[in-house]
Amino acid sequence: MAVKFAGFNLDSPLIMGIVNVTPDSFSDGGETFKTSAAISRAIKYIDSGANIIDVGGQSTKPQSQPISVRQELKRILPVVKWLVREGVSVSVDTYKAEVMEAVLDEGVKIINDVSALTADKRSLEVVASAKASVVLMHMRGNPHNMMANTNYKDVVCEVWEYLDNRIKVCVNAGIDLDCIAVDPGIGFSKNTKDNFTLIDNLEFFESLPCSKLIGVSRKFGVNKIASDRLNDSISLGISSIRKGINILRVHDVLETRQAIDLWLLERNQLK
Repeated sequence: MAVKFAGFNLDSPLIMGIVNVTPDSFSDGGETFKTSAAISRAIKYIDSGANIIDVGGQSTKPQSQPISVRQELKRILPVVKWLVREGVSVSVDTYKAEVMEAVLDEGVKIINDVSALTADKRSLEVVASAKASVVLMHMRGNPHNMMANTNYKDVVCEVWEYLDNRIKVCVNAGIDLDCIAVDPGIGFSKNTKDNFTLIDNLEFFESLPCSKLIGVSRKFGVNKIASDRLNDSISLGISSIRKGINILRVHDVLETRQAIDLWLLERNQLK
C-alpha cells in the first residue's frame, strides 16, 4: 500500500470535507452555493479536523445535467483561490480538463475525477504534466445515465479490475503511485445491493498499490432525509477504515473526526 497520498502520511485516516458550490447537490444543494457560504463551510471543516477540502461546482447526482466550463469555474474559482491562499490543501471535484488546468494553475494539488480521467481525453495529460495528485473513481457512463448501467456479473471484481487498469494507465503516463487514490464509487452506477456488496468486501481492494478513498457520507439511511443520516455515515465510514480505506470523503467533519479519534484510541490500546 502507498505510504502517502498528496504529501500526507497515511498512518491514520484522512478526512476530505465536501464543499458543494452548487444549487443542486443531493445532500446539501444550495447551502454553500454562495462564495462566502462555501468559504465559511471550509473554515468550519478545517477547524473541525478536515485534512483536505474538496470543492465542486458541478453536481454528479443521478440524472444531473452538465454545466459549462465557464459556469463551473465561475462557481469554484473564488473559493479555490481563497483556500489556496490560506494554505489549505484543496481538491477539486471535476471531470473537465479545462477546469483542471485552471485550478491547478491556482495552486490546487488534487483532482477528484468521478470518471477516473476518462471523460475528457486531455485530462490524463493535464494531471500528469502538473505533477498533481488524483482520485480515480469507478463509474459506468456519466452522472446523467449511470443508474442505467448497473448490470454487473461480479461488482467487486469488475470495479477492482477497472481501478487497477486506471492506476496502470496513470503510472504509465508518469503519475507516481503516491499521487493516486482510488474510489469504488459508492452510489455511482450501482444499486443498493451493489453498494453494500462493495462495502462488505473492501478488503479486496487492499491489493491495489495505492491509497483508497470512499464516499459513503449521507448516502444510506432508509426513510431518512440526507441531513439525518449521520449515524449511518459514521458507522459505514469507520467500518470502511477497518477494512483498509485511508480517506473518508464526508459532509459531517467534526463527528467523523471524533469517531476516527476514538477508533485510533481503541486501536492503539489493543497494540
